[in-house]
This record gives sequence, structure tokens and C-alpha cells, in this order.
Amino acid sequence: MARVTQIMPADAPGGLPEKAARLVYWLFGAFTRVFSIVLLLAAWEILARSGTFTHFQLPAFSEVVERIGSDAWSGDLWINTALTLYRALTAFAICAVFGVIIGMAMSRSAIANWFFDPIISVGFPMPKIAFLPVVILWLGVYDVSKITIIVIDAIFPVIAATVIAIQGVERELIWSARNMGANNRELLTQIVLPAASPQIMTGLQVALPLSLIVAVVAEMLMGGYGLGGAMMTASRFANSTGVFAGIVEIAVVGYCLVKVMALIRRRLLIWHQESNEPTTA
Repeated sequence: MARVTQIMPADAPGGLPEKAARLVYWLFGAFTRVFSIVLLLAAWEILARSGTFTHFQLPAFSEVVERIGSDAWSGDLWINTALTLYRALTAFAICAVFGVIIGMAMSRSAIANWFFDPIISVGFPMPKIAFLPVVILWLGVYDVSKITIIVIDAIFPVIAATVIAIQGVERELIWSARNMGANNRELLTQIVLPAASPQIMTGLQVALPLSLIVAVVAEMLMGGYGLGGAMMTASRFANSTGVFAGIVEIAVVGYCLVKVMALIRRRLLIWHQESNEPTTA
């Protein structure tokens, strides 16, 4: 959602003190950013109360919020959220490390590119969740298998983004650094990686929500604790309120992860020109 540019006038309108005027502008900007979400939730509540759908098909949003509050009070929400985040973030960390390493190797070594390029070309477009039965057969249905299937799915965007980013570094930068006496390690750490970091961060921003998505799907299919497992448990008992509560919880967790990743990107790339440009993050 596009960020609303807020420009404070030279004189506060209506004679309001400057702090009050800033608060009014901030509240207005915040409202414009969440207006569509508020409208959607209001439509959900009205539609559920109108009788168009049965309670089983569409429980009211207020009832879903009440269920989320009950889960939070009992501690189930925090346990399930912590387990899902543990699996997703552990797998994401593995993808970030090994995805960047493999991408760097492919872009700088003909042998590594010869070995990994066919695997990436075949594996990237295919639905990696198809490997789930094999992972279950080999590793069971516990955390190791869930983290493994997340890594299999989320590492490809990181590898592809790293390869494209490093190959896209301007040759003039590399030639200039070599002419100034930079060795291979200095060239990589001080020239290539900083120049490629915006695109590498883009690959990581794709992999993070993908890790959460696959974590939830794996929990749904394998069972056990976690946000996905809790949703499937509610579904088995025909508890539609619990199912919709899980959807809202996953949406909130995903939104927070994306926002945190965008903040990390801005902090790490504060030197880059994109930090001074309008952003939708």
C-alpha cells in the first residue's frame, strides 16, 4: 500500500498548536493506510450478521476476535505462533546463508554453475510441496521434516536473486577495483556484495513470507502444534470460528514479518539511493 506523503504547512491550521497539528496529520495518514482493511472487516461483520451465510460458513469477525482473545488468554496462541515462527525463521536463516553462498558460487565458478544451474532451472518452477511425502518417509513428521520442506521451497528465490544480482554488477566497478590493487576477497566483500545487496535483499524478502506459507501448509498436512495444525484441528471438529481465527492470526504474523523485513532492508541499505526514494513497504 502506497505510503501517504504528509507535508506540514508552515502555519498550523485553525490556530492549533504544532504538536496537535502533527498528531492530526499522523492520524489521518494512519487511517488512509488501513482504510481498505477496516472496510473489509466491517463488510465481513455486516455480511455475517445479515444472515446471508450460516454461522458455520462465515462467523462474525467480532466472534473471531473473541476466539483469538480466548486462545491468547489460554496460551495456545503464543505456543502455536512461537512454533510456526521457529520453523519458518529457522528455515529462512538456512535459506539466507546457503542460498547466498550457492548463488555466489554459481556466479563466480563455471563448475558450480554447471552443477547447480540444471537443478535450479528444473526445481524453481515446480511445486516443491510435492516432495513432502518423500520428506515424511525419510524424516518423519516432526520439526526437522517441516524445516526441511520449507528450505527446499524457499531457497530457490534466494539463489536466483543472488546469481542475477552478482552477474548484474557493473563491470566498470570491478575493473576499477582491480586496477586499484583489490584482491579477490576485497573485490567480493567491498565491491560485489554491496553492489548486489539490493537484489539479494529482494530475494530474501520473497523467501521470508514463502517460508511462513510453507510452514503453515506443512503443519496442516503433518499435524501437531502450530498455527496450521491448530486450524486443521478446528476444522476436524467443525469449528469454523477457530478456522477463521487461524486465518486472521496467520495474516497478522505474515504482515508483521514483511514489515520487519522491510525495516531491516532500509537499515542495511541506508547508503543506497533507494532509501531516499518513495517506498510501498
